[in-house]
Amino acid sequence: MIMLCPSTLLAQGSSGTERPRARDIGIEIGRYPTGPENAITDVPGVLVGHFTLMEGADIRTGVTAILPHGGNLFFEKVPAALFVGNGFGKLAGATQIEELGTIETPILLCGTLNVSRVADALISWMLALPGMENVRSINPVVGETNDGGLNDIRGRHIGDEEVFEAIRSAGVGPMDEGSVGAGTGTRALGFKGGIGTSSRQVTINNVGTFTVGVLVQSNFGGTLRVNGSPVGREVRRLMREREPDIELDESPDEGSCMIIVATDAPLETRNLKRLAFRALGGMARVGASFSNGSGDYVLAFSSAEEVRVDGEHGDTLREGPYLGNAAMSGLFTAVMDATEEAILNSVLRATTVTGQSGSTSRAIPIDLLMEVCNEYRILPPGD
Repeated sequence: MIMLCPSTLLAQGSSGTERPRARDIGIEIGRYPTGPENAITDVPGVLVGHFTLMEGADIRTGVTAILPHGGNLFFEKVPAALFVGNGFGKLAGATQIEELGTIETPILLCGTLNVSRVADALISWMLALPGMENVRSINPVVGETNDGGLNDIRGRHIGDEEVFEAIRSAGVGPMDEGSVGAGTGTRALGFKGGIGTSSRQVTINNVGTFTVGVLVQSNFGGTLRVNGSPVGREVRRLMREREPDIELDESPDEGSCMIIVATDAPLETRNLKRLAFRALGGMARVGASFSNGSGDYVLAFSSAEEVRVDGEHGDTLREGPYLGNAAMSGLFTAVMDATEEAILNSVLRATTVTGQSGSTSRAIPIDLLMEVCNEYRILPPGD
């Protein structure tokens, strides 16, 4: 069975059964309000699409596309910055982003061994766009986490058509989360992981209101914490008590996380890097182990039209209404909160997936999660 999940649809798990987001069950993170959809697509211009591939008993993979805007990114590059928490990973395009401080293609996420195939497909997509006939260099941006526990990763099943469909399906509004796209075969914090998203709106005095959106591909280890409480440990204990023969993920300390941060705040590369660094604070809050084998990357960009870089005529002289350092504190808090909630959403929305060699990664049971959250007084009274 092949599943294609356009991002314009409400998120559902692979079983077709809708699962809640954090706020649906009363879990709220931080003090800033969310955007209308509480998603990275709340940032003006940003689009997201997925291709989800579930075929036979062993193929559990996909690709996720994040477009900083709907135009030709090669001719309208966006300011960007990268922060590497731990570099045990493969992020194609990283050195040029670090050197030039811009992104010129969609950002694609996939499984580890598909990076080169996805990058090649992305180059083909870009070269085929109108006006690109004389282009001789493109920096494709492709990140990954390893879905080999559930997926036939050596088969490298993502190619041109899957990538093209993920980009074509990219849209605004509510987006798919959980076991979809690049999150189809991932695991996180002892449970099934996947794609998650969240956003925050921050008002800066005498300047305006800006949105910070985060999308994560969660596939990392640790012990799940919710608002500081060791909820994951207790949920796993209850799962074993009520089903003694249950098989749970028993290597919860390994794995990686890709974090994509978008904002419409007009930031230059230096402050985007500072913003990217703070996103790891949200990852720490949910109990990440940051192991030796973890590839933890944060890629941040600004979609603000006034700071885009003209890729056709060059940027010999650049001027822009960039926010200064004194405007950053609220954005720092917002990105930590949005990252924390995006990771929670990636776990809550994920469905149980059985894949290669019969291996199974179980979705966190919502009833047990709420039971434990009530014990720790995380949920509002009566929930």
